[in-house]
Amino acid sequence: MVSRGRDENQPLMTDYFHNADESGDAPSPTMNPGSSDDESGRGASHPDAPLSTNRQPKTTTTVHTTPAIDESESASSGAHARATSPLEVSDAASGISTPRFVQDESSWKRWKWVPYPVRRMCKAIAKWSEGPPDPQPYRIRPLFPRVQEFPLVLVERFLPTKVLKFWALFVSFSVWLITYVLVKRQGSVASEIAGWGEPEAIGCGVTYWGAGNSCGVDGNNCRPFNASGFPFRCAGNCESYHVLNPRAVGDQEVIYQPMVVGGNGTYRGDSFICGAAIHAGIVSNANGGCGVVQLVGEQADFPSVSANGIDSVGFDSYFPLAYRFVPDLQCSARDMRWALLGISATFTGLLSLFTASPALFFFGNFIGIFWTVGTALDTPPHKSNAGLFSTILGKFLPAMFVAWVMYDNMGVRRTLKGLRAQIEKSILWLGPCWVGAMDNYTLSFIPIQRLNAHDLQQQPGAKAALAIIILVLLCVVVSQIWFFRKEGRFLKYLKLYALFVAGIVIALTLPGLDLRIHHYILALLLLPGTSMQTRPSLIYQGLLIGLFINGIARWNFDAVLQTPGELRGDAQLGTEMPVINTPSIALANNTDVPSNITFTWEPPSKQKSFDGISILVNDVERFRSYFQDQVGRDDEFIWSREKDLDMPEYFRFAYMDGSHSGDYTKAGIWTAEGEWQEMKPGPSKVKARNEDDDEHVLKKRRRTL
Repeated sequence: MVSRGRDENQPLMTDYFHNADESGDAPSPTMNPGSSDDESGRGASHPDAPLSTNRQPKTTTTVHTTPAIDESESASSGAHARATSPLEVSDAASGISTPRFVQDESSWKRWKWVPYPVRRMCKAIAKWSEGPPDPQPYRIRPLFPRVQEFPLVLVERFLPTKVLKFWALFVSFSVWLITYVLVKRQGSVASEIAGWGEPEAIGCGVTYWGAGNSCGVDGNNCRPFNASGFPFRCAGNCESYHVLNPRAVGDQEVIYQPMVVGGNGTYRGDSFICGAAIHAGIVSNANGGCGVVQLVGEQADFPSVSANGIDSVGFDSYFPLAYRFVPDLQCSARDMRWALLGISATFTGLLSLFTASPALFFFGNFIGIFWTVGTALDTPPHKSNAGLFSTILGKFLPAMFVAWVMYDNMGVRRTLKGLRAQIEKSILWLGPCWVGAMDNYTLSFIPIQRLNAHDLQQQPGAKAALAIIILVLLCVVVSQIWFFRKEGRFLKYLKLYALFVAGIVIALTLPGLDLRIHHYILALLLLPGTSMQTRPSLIYQGLLIGLFINGIARWNFDAVLQTPGELRGDAQLGTEMPVINTPSIALANNTDVPSNITFTWEPPSKQKSFDGISILVNDVERFRSYFQDQVGRDDEFIWSREKDLDMPEYFRFAYMDGSHSGDYTKAGIWTAEGEWQEMKPGPSKVKARNEDDDEHVLKKRRRTL
């Protein structure tokens, strides 16, 4: 009996049943694929027959495949397949993909020495860095869109044409400018003081007495010591003007505070006049003010007093020049910086709310904030309003060019383009921009005055503050990297910052020059990393733009690479200090003969390096001698004092190069009892921080009392 079902000796293939003849007879299982019957057509459908080209599956690999097999060559195709490598056959004939690890290994032929797990990790990181296959740029969807877009609706309703918008913008700028100028002019006017005239504006660091030996022997370059005075006017915020390098006062060293010595109405001549006026209550730190300072000659015993937010320094000996402030004077002068801030903040806030144009928003706010900072909030050194305007204008033109570069090529346009979240934009971008621009107020609590190794070493808390800042920046960088990867731009910006790092490394290795990161450099370095439209990027970008504005408006485009001398400023020079022999002391037995102390010193180790020696007594130069002088040269210094002086005296010694002194020693003390206390090792510094317009020796119009 012949069954019409499946033959149990045949392969389990669907084509076997499909190719059965109508009579139900199945194809012969003994058909030879290479026989002529195979070419007739019946054998082509056999399960063991060679595959034809039109049935060849697609290959998904990139390895070499065999050429397509023509039907006329089907008889030899089996032999050709056997001659080809198994990998090629599997790709071309069967469609089986090459194993992934084989492909990976072929691309790492030159790096076989790298362990496979490391190569695999690098491959994964590189693939992750490319971002998602369909990256999309971030766009801020406003919270409460109807509320935030309402100012734009008002603009379109009442100013439908470009001409009307232009005139509205012109009027707004004109009102801001006129109001600002009028208020600024009112702040520059002070009432005359009866008997003294109109007060003169002075800087926060102005003093009567010069630092070190700048006043000459016995202070002759700083005379007169009494019977004179002048009316003055101080700006606001002079309490923040601090000594940035150690300054000697007796056996103390003052740093990171106002230089105010004394109290109870009398101040040593090297005290900051405005700082002392704040301490005495003559002017306020917030609004400034005016007064009259009066020289009173030599005074002794300057007490340490805390008053009006300033801790003065005490000095328990005498000084040849002191001053007081004339009480109960009628003087009207006020620093209008806070009123000017209110005007500009209102203008920039309205501009931010009522404009959707990225260019108008950015450049309008940049201009308004720049001039407000430069002329009111953190002014550079100046002696008149005309001089201040000239200074700010000279900085403004190059600053605007850099602003255009930041807008067009450093990501500002990308961040602000299409942003219609008017309230969020004003809070998240404009607010931090004002914070950065006013960093002399808003960020003054951070104990870092200058970002260089010397200041970080000597300023208390600077290292801890820098560590915290670095941690915060690291968190910000990680979050920004995540966002850039999502947008598919991470690798592009990674290359940019690799270039920045390479430039910094090269700058650090240049001989004779030191790298200094200023406000504006920090802003320019970090700004490209904010070029996306996310809420955190708005905050970061606004803050960086504000720091740039403050850096240029206040300090200008200072050099990135500076010599060690420029960075050192008034800090220690590192020069050799004199070796002083133990002095001889002769104490008086009666009041008619003064006591005296005699000093001698060793010559410098390199005779040609120094010209002479300078000696300070109570921070006043009392002796100067040059080693090569044939006439008038002294090889010893004798200092006399009355027996009933009953107070200590402080002595410091330094070699001189010409008329410039090197580092002074720390103070040696001749006590009130007549005993000598040796100097402690190391240098002290007697120079004060200065500015271009601050006259250490006050050469102004004086009036005889």
